[in-house]
Amino acid sequence: MSVLPSSERTAGDSERSLFGEILDWMLAPLLFVWPLSIAFTHYFANNVANFPYDQSLREHVVAVARQVKLVGGKPVLSLPASARAMLRSDETDTVYFQVTTFDGRLLAGDRGVDLVSGLASPEGVSGEVYLRDGESHGQDLRVAYTYLSEPQQPRDRWVIVAVAETTEKRTQLANKIVASVILPQFVIIPLAVMLVWFGLSRGLRPLTRLRQTIEAREPADLSPIATRRVPEELEPLVEAFNAMLERMKKNVEVQQRFVADAAHQMRTPLTGLKTQAQLAIRETDPEALRHALRQIGSGVDRAGRLVNQLLTLARTEGNEAQQAHQPLDLAQLVREQVEDWVMVAMGRDIDLGYEHAGASVIEGNAFLLRELVKNLIDNALRYTPPGGHVTCRVLAAGEWVRFEVEDDGIGISEEQAELVFERFYRVDDSAGEGSGLGLAIVQEIALQHGVRASLRPNPRGKGAVASVAFAAWRPPEPPKPPDDYAELYRQSPPIGT
Repeated sequence: MSVLPSSERTAGDSERSLFGEILDWMLAPLLFVWPLSIAFTHYFANNVANFPYDQSLREHVVAVARQVKLVGGKPVLSLPASARAMLRSDETDTVYFQVTTFDGRLLAGDRGVDLVSGLASPEGVSGEVYLRDGESHGQDLRVAYTYLSEPQQPRDRWVIVAVAETTEKRTQLANKIVASVILPQFVIIPLAVMLVWFGLSRGLRPLTRLRQTIEAREPADLSPIATRRVPEELEPLVEAFNAMLERMKKNVEVQQRFVADAAHQMRTPLTGLKTQAQLAIRETDPEALRHALRQIGSGVDRAGRLVNQLLTLARTEGNEAQQAHQPLDLAQLVREQVEDWVMVAMGRDIDLGYEHAGASVIEGNAFLLRELVKNLIDNALRYTPPGGHVTCRVLAAGEWVRFEVEDDGIGISEEQAELVFERFYRVDDSAGEGSGLGLAIVQEIALQHGVRASLRPNPRGKGAVASVAFAAWRPPEPPKPPDDYAELYRQSPPIGT
């Protein structure tokens, strides 16, 4: 009953029509129930058709039984011709009757038919009329019978009176009843299918309106879809779609911001590289040429660092870095980063140190935290003159684990401390070679861990101190044993299981 052709439906479940699916699940049970309905109708029609004719058959048995008298225990039958004529008056069915003894001796009635076979053995009540189905010479019979006896008479001397008729009238009546019930269904069922089709078409209109609403949106429109006229069953779908649009909107904003930042920041170094290359082309002095090439190499390094920072910032803001946080040792992570930067610090004649005190396990993203530590160390080294000191610390303080980078460089004012975490903001544009993205990356990573980074003047003298405080991770406590030993015994499995 699907609305899709079979060639399309075999292509896969993804191509099936929702309308066809619902129609199939509604009409398939109907096609299954219809034959059952016909079978039940035929069964009950036979019962209804049997009832009036069974009543008439009972009356015939009673009428014949009244003509049988037991005199001294011996049956005497006086069946007048009018009574026999009444039994033979049926124009549709053939009526038989027999009066026999329990040992099978025929006292009166039709020969050549067997109406009382097996009736001498069952328990029965004298004077009660019974009904059963029978068969003789390939004809189905409906048999009514009763037992006649005198008080205290032995069962083997009882008399059986049986009247039977063929079942043609019953079959005709049952067929009429079945036809009267089934024939209207050939009109009702197609009408019901049409009404179901119409009802489904009307019921699925909200889906069509939702599809039209989505198709009518502009390509750049990522605003949420209104749920005011959405049916209750479609609200979870629309809400999930709106959540996806929100994620797409954030990703698009990150990409647009990355493109804008890259276009803005790369223009100056690329222009400088082009200028240095043009100067190198015109130089004839080998020493001046080497100087120009060194300038070009330095510019390439700065441009490469800028590109790496832009990519790191984009990955930090985007979904690439959205991984599950796991328990990790912050002290070990910081120590590894300090070891990686020792040679850089020695090349700049800066003393890079490391201090650690207390438990330092936190819950976080290892990749992002490495970027945070790396950027804070790089920032401190860049703004510390030769001969200076930079110290990295991991300190445990109750429920918090604090990471600090202290330097004795150019320092920072209270006003600048609020601005340094903005993108492309630099404390001293003329002296430093930074791009103004390192601390912005640090703040973004800190926010993704539910905290904020800070930079303040060094309370010990010149320089500055950058710090980030993370919530300490504590393992979950095991369940406490019950105070009641009876309860403990009830919860414990039996020994040997």
